Amino acid sequence: MRLFPYAPVTLLLCLCLPIAHARAPKPEPLPLEALQRFTVAIDHIRNYYVKPAEDEQLFEDAIRGMLTGLDPHSAYLDAEEFADLQVNTSGQFGGLGIEVTLEDHYIRVITPIDDTPAQKGGIKAGDMIIKINDTPVKGLSLRRAVEKMRGKPSTEVELTILRPHTNQPLKMTLTREIIKVQSVRKKVMEQHYGYLRISQFQSHTANDLIDAIKALKKETSGQLKGIILDLRNNPGGVLEASVKVSDAFLDKKKLTKNHLIVYTESRIPSSEIKEYATNGDILAGLPIVVLVNNGSASASEIVAGALQDHQRALVLGTPTFGKGSVQTVLPLKDQRGLKLTTALYYTPLGRSIQATGILPDIEVENLLLTASEHQEPSWVNLKERHLTGHLSNGSAEPNEVTLPPESAEEMEEESRPLVMRDYQLNEAFNLLRGLSLTRHIPAS
Repeated sequence: MRLFPYAPVTLLLCLCLPIAHARAPKPEPLPLEALQRFTVAIDHIRNYYVKPAEDEQLFEDAIRGMLTGLDPHSAYLDAEEFADLQVNTSGQFGGLGIEVTLEDHYIRVITPIDDTPAQKGGIKAGDMIIKINDTPVKGLSLRRAVEKMRGKPSTEVELTILRPHTNQPLKMTLTREIIKVQSVRKKVMEQHYGYLRISQFQSHTANDLIDAIKALKKETSGQLKGIILDLRNNPGGVLEASVKVSDAFLDKKKLTKNHLIVYTESRIPSSEIKEYATNGDILAGLPIVVLVNNGSASASEIVAGALQDHQRALVLGTPTFGKGSVQTVLPLKDQRGLKLTTALYYTPLGRSIQATGILPDIEVENLLLTASEHQEPSWVNLKERHLTGHLSNGSAEPNEVTLPPESAEEMEEESRPLVMRDYQLNEAFNLLRGLSLTRHIPAS
C-alpha cells in the first residue's frame, strides 16, 4: 500500500515507495572539512554544555536536524514515530479529527475532517494553533504538539488559534472523540443531479464511491444527469484510492492525449511510478464538476488534476494546497527510519503540483451571503396548503411529526437557500446544470 503524508506524526498520510533494491546515483565523497567541523561541534557540546549530553541523543538530534532542514515533509523517525507511520489508513483513530502541519514554528490547520470535534467546534483550514491548553506551541515539535491534542475520549482540550483577517486570538474548547471517518457521502440534488463528497482517501474509498454512484442512479430512476464531486478540505490519503477514483470516471478508449492518471519523476528511475486509466466510465460521459479549495491536498489534487487534464470535469473553487512531493521511508537499525522526499508527482499533461496546486477552471471564493434587509416577507411564499381548512388533493396527507431539536435545527439549515448555505456548491450546481443542458443541444 502506498500512502501520502503531508507532515510527520500527524493524522496525515504519506506516499511511501519501496526502493530497497533501487540503485541510487553514486554521491560525491563527503567533504573532509565539513566532517571535521561537525566532529569539533560535537566535541564542544560534550565538553562545555552546562549539563552532560548523551552521545546517542546528540547524534539522533543531528540526524533529525538534517532532515528538518531539507523540506517540511522529510523527517527522522524514532521507534515510536516509525510505528505511527503504519496507522491511519483504516479510517478510525482517536483525537480531534484535525489535519495539521508545522509552519513558522506554529501548527497550521490543513483541514478539519468532516463530523469530528474539530469541524463541529469551528476549526477552519488556515487557522494557526498557537497554544494547546496552557502550553505555547512555539518551540514544540510537531509530534509533541499532536500528542498534546490527542487524549482519552470525552476529555477536553483548549486550543488558542490565530485566524486570517481577525484581530484577536480565538479560544475553542473541543472534546476528544474516537474518530471514525466516513470517506464518501452522497445525496440527490434537485432535478436528478448527484452530489458526492469524499472527505479522505482510504483503502475502501473507491468501492464506496462506486456504490454511492449506483445508489444515486437508482434513486433517480436511472435519470442521473451529472454529479458534483466535492474534494474541498480533503487532505489526501491512500494513493491507490485516488487512482481508482480517477479511473472510475476515465475511459481509456476515449482519452486522446495519453492514458496517464499520475506519474512521478525521481533521481532514482527504478522507483518512479506511472498509473494508467482503464476501459470504462461509470457515468458514461455525464458531466462532472469538481469542487476544490486550499484544504484539498495530495491525493485530492491527483484526482482533480487527472480529470482536469483529460477534460473529463470542470474544476471550480480556489487553488489547492500544492502537496506534490513523494516521501519514501528508508529503514535504519533499531526500528528507526528516514522519511525522505524522493520524487515529485505530475498530472497527465506533465504539470507539477508541488507548491502550485491545481488551479480551478473557474475560480470562486466561498462567500458568505446574509439575508437582505429588503428580503421579501414570509407571506410572499404562502401556499394553498398553508391556509386553514384547505382542501386535500385526494391523497392521504402525512401526520404532523414533532422533530427532536437536532433534526429541527438541521431542517432549518436545509431550508435556507443553497446560495446562502454554500456559495461554491451553489455555483457548482448552476455550472453542472448548464453542462447538462449543452450536452443535449445538437451541433449546428
